[in-house]
Amino acid sequence: MTNKPLNVLFLCTHNSARSILAEALLKHLGGTRFQAFSAGSSPHDKQQPNPLGLDVLAHAGINTAGLYSKSWNAFSGPDAPHMDLIITVCDNAAGEVCPVWPGHPATAHWSYADPSEGDATEAQKREAFRQTLLAIKRRLELFVSLPDDKLHAAVLQTSARALAQS
Repeated sequence: MTNKPLNVLFLCTHNSARSILAEALLKHLGGTRFQAFSAGSSPHDKQQPNPLGLDVLAHAGINTAGLYSKSWNAFSGPDAPHMDLIITVCDNAAGEVCPVWPGHPATAHWSYADPSEGDATEAQKREAFRQTLLAIKRRLELFVSLPDDKLHAAVLQTSARALAQS
C-alpha cells in the first residue's frame, strides 16, 4: 500500500443507520490509512441519519460531525473520489444493481440487521443500535489491523470478504 489512504464506501438502502455507523467508526479507527464514506441506494428526500445512531456514536466517543445521508450517485460520477473498496452493510443494498464504479473497486458484503426496524420501544432500539455498533466495530478493528499486503488492490476483495465471516 502507498501512503495514499484507502477509500472505503459503505452502502445501505437509506444511508441513515448502518452505513452511517460504519463510516463514523472507520473514520474513528482508521487513522490516516483509511478514508471512510457512506451512501444509500435510495435515501428518502431530506433523509437524515437516525438520531438514535448519532446518539449511540456520541456516547461511544465517536465524532458525528459532518455525517449526513446521501445517494450513492454522489460517488459514481467522474468528479467523485476514487473508491478502493465498497462494502454493503444491508441485505437490500447488496441485492441491488449498483452503479458502475470508476476504477472497478473491490466489493464485499457485511450483513447487519437494521437496528431501526420494527415496533420496539426507544430503549430497545437504542440497544439494537448499540449492538450493531459493537458488531461493526469488531469487524472494522480486524479490518484496520490487516497488514498492508492484505490491503493491496489485488487481494483487497478477498480480505474484505473473509471478514464477513468474522
